[in-house]
Amino acid sequence: MTLRQEEEMGILSFTTFFVSTIILLSFSEYSIALDTISETQTITENSTLVSKSGKFELGFFSPGRSTNRYVGIWYKDITGKIVVWVANRQNPIKDSSGILMINSTGHVVLLGQKNSVVWSASSPTESVQVPILQLLDTGNLVLRSEKDDQNSESYLWQSFDYPCDTLLPGMKLGWDLRTGLERRIVSWKSPDDPSPGDFAWGITPNNYPESEAWKGSNKYFRDGPWNGIGFSGAPELKPNPLFTFKFVSNKNEVYYIYYLEDETAKSRMIVSQNNGYNRIRYAWNSRTQSWGVFASVPRDNCDTYGLCGAYGNCIIGESPICQCLKGFKPKGDFIDWSQGCVRNKPFDCQDKHSSGFVKIHGLKLPDATHTWVNASLNLKECKAKCLSNCSCTAYTHSDISGKGSGCVMWFGELIDVREFQVGGQDLYVRLHASELGGDGGHAVIIGVVIVAVFVVVCGMVLLARYIRQIRTRKNLKDNAATSAIIKNVNNESQAENMDVILFDLDKIINATSNFSSNNKLGEGGFGPVYKGTLEDGQEIAVKRLSRNSLQGVNEFKNEVALIAKLQHRNLVKLLGCCIQGEEKMLVYEYMPNNSLDHFIFDKKKSELLNWSKRFHIINGIARGLLYLHQDSRLRIIHRDLKTSNILLDTEMNPKISDFGMARTFGGDQSEGNTNRVVGTCGYMAPEYAVDGQFSAKSDVFSFGILLLEIISGKRNRGFYHLNHTLNLIGHAWRLFKEGRSLELVDPCLKDSIDLSEVLRSIHISLLCVQEHPEDRPSMSYVVLMLGAESTLPQPKQPAFSFSKNTVAADSSSSKQKSSTTNEITVTLLEPR
Repeated sequence: MTLRQEEEMGILSFTTFFVSTIILLSFSEYSIALDTISETQTITENSTLVSKSGKFELGFFSPGRSTNRYVGIWYKDITGKIVVWVANRQNPIKDSSGILMINSTGHVVLLGQKNSVVWSASSPTESVQVPILQLLDTGNLVLRSEKDDQNSESYLWQSFDYPCDTLLPGMKLGWDLRTGLERRIVSWKSPDDPSPGDFAWGITPNNYPESEAWKGSNKYFRDGPWNGIGFSGAPELKPNPLFTFKFVSNKNEVYYIYYLEDETAKSRMIVSQNNGYNRIRYAWNSRTQSWGVFASVPRDNCDTYGLCGAYGNCIIGESPICQCLKGFKPKGDFIDWSQGCVRNKPFDCQDKHSSGFVKIHGLKLPDATHTWVNASLNLKECKAKCLSNCSCTAYTHSDISGKGSGCVMWFGELIDVREFQVGGQDLYVRLHASELGGDGGHAVIIGVVIVAVFVVVCGMVLLARYIRQIRTRKNLKDNAATSAIIKNVNNESQAENMDVILFDLDKIINATSNFSSNNKLGEGGFGPVYKGTLEDGQEIAVKRLSRNSLQGVNEFKNEVALIAKLQHRNLVKLLGCCIQGEEKMLVYEYMPNNSLDHFIFDKKKSELLNWSKRFHIINGIARGLLYLHQDSRLRIIHRDLKTSNILLDTEMNPKISDFGMARTFGGDQSEGNTNRVVGTCGYMAPEYAVDGQFSAKSDVFSFGILLLEIISGKRNRGFYHLNHTLNLIGHAWRLFKEGRSLELVDPCLKDSIDLSEVLRSIHISLLCVQEHPEDRPSMSYVVLMLGAESTLPQPKQPAFSFSKNTVAADSSSSKQKSSTTNEITVTLLEPR
């Protein structure tokens, strides 16, 4: 071979290498026909990812007439680029500089001009071994480790958790309650703009979860709650040959999901808004280029949320389409139904026989915001439960699959009911007994039986009382003078018989070792409390009123008379009392763990109360307070609810104590007024502290303060923060408004908190401390909210959410005269 030939061969080899390099570079830059990229690869303007079977494609696109660039996923084999997901829907790129890649920390990032981060998807893991980004045949874009099994669903991140306007088969619609992640689909603003519009669809995790759509912040449409078969307002959602579906609701997740029966077909559920017209459509494509609509909502006017108002029933084909439920009449005129309906005849809450239930067929069940669910009760038990609660307005099966099971009850007005000719669910609505109809002769027989039973029971009660009185007289023969003092105690002009055991002073002295300082448990505004042990070994707590105590004979008698009639696991049990000479003492069951304030305000002891124990205590206090307000023989306002009045038994169960300042209500009375304001600074509601007006909502305010203290481990009185002069309420309100509520939580709880429970508890506390009583929830609603993963109403500006400088300025000009003993502040209001 000549030298020239060798030179020509060398040039040819170099040319071949150069051309092949250009081809390889061109391939890697412009045509990634793969479903995966690693840390060394990128997606740019001229490259895409394609799922394994070629069903979906990911890349850059411009919607409609827009020139903005977005990264999205669309159907690969359907013309027209039907986009099902957009990464940077709120932050478009203005030119062709976009790069999608996995950065050095294992996060997926979208870079724009000058390599600025336009969008990112963070994995919860700090370091990922060999991360890869993969587009699956389901349309799901996932970040996973290359070492993980491809069939595993343990993804580090997935686009299915962050849907846009489309729900695909296998995608969850709903909540991950462990992390607080909500998966809802939100419309595009327009065909040219994929940024979030004001129309959304998702699952509301009430006690009785339901499917809802929103226009802005307002409810637009409801599918109704899930009843075990489907959503009660979606009769078209039933077993079919096209797809299967299921609904999951447990303590970890609440979601709806569906799957295709034919994997070669395509389907999508989309929300859209066009010229103010909002729709949810279930579109269907069976191996063709055209889409059909399986279902679309809203269907008609009756799907408009709350169209017929409270207790209204929307019926297509009727004129007007709004009708009142049986037993109700229009509140307004027949043109404007927004005012809804009212009862023809209200029932008497105190008389269980004054009301009953009418069964209404084929309904979309009412708005489930204020509901209570118990899956273990049958329908008969559910009826009895509803009948025993004055606020319960309707009930039905919570699950209608099979023969039906479970119990769901509604509280308050029934909203957004419609009637279907086919489908729907039965609802049992509470009415006055006269509205129920039925056989009059049968009613008479029942009435006679009831009267006869009543007479027999009364006779037995009177006989038992007579026997008890004989025994009491014999036991108190040597203590007749003392007995005369406490019999027939006058409590707000109403005679009450205390019916408690009288202890001899000698027995109390022996039990407490003559009120030894070693036996002293603590001291309140009315005197010291001692631990004692009776001769039979029973441990007791003795509250001994000091002679200069602010609690006089009337308050003492009041406490005895009240507690003797109360029986609830979350109220302290009164064993008896002692009145001899100048001594006035109350004898309680002994609480070995003392009071709540000894734990939550002590750095070491507070660590013994993790979040689950604190939440257990919160629920117990709420149930005890509900019993006082609603379920006891007497309606009782405590007026001095605070951490030191919450005692803890051996199992850390809370018990409300100290009823010296409590007041009872009778009949329809719901609030009172006093010239003598008594209570504890930092816990008193504003209307009580300023005007002497008290009601059940005054106790709700105190409960809200108590709730903040349990969560934060800080006292409302004397709260101090380095960065501002706000009190505890103001601090909690500021954090809530700024979305930083978790900063309120006691640091010792960081390893034990349940995120959803803590955030819900803070939210509820702010609802309880609102300035106006009518804005605060009742304790029955508080108990429901504590036990439900439901959407809560937004609180208004709380009372007393001021800075301490403001307090000091205001207090200097106050006309009130106060005297304080320990925690108790007695304020004498000047006459108006």
